[in-house]
Amino acid sequence: MPSAEVKNKTKLLRRLSIIEGQVRGLAAMIEKGTYCIDIIAQTSAAKRALSNVEDLLMEEHLNDCVHRQMKSGQTAKAVAEVLKVYKLKRK
Repeated sequence: MPSAEVKNKTKLLRRLSIIEGQVRGLAAMIEKGTYCIDIIAQTSAAKRALSNVEDLLMEEHLNDCVHRQMKSGQTAKAVAEVLKVYKLKRK
């Protein structure tokens, strides 16, 4: 049975492949002169998909890396990393 890391890696790569297809579709829409609002609707879907990838990565990081850091006494490092991601998500 594959490890959780490999399983998540496969899931993440599959999601990124789908997003890659969405971005190629966006380029095709622009090439064809598709109505702007329709393109914007698709860019919003791509952003949501990327946000879901970030969420999955963050969940994995919290459950693994942050957990290990806190257990080993690296609480300040763990908190700093979580705050860094939080600030990035707010931009």
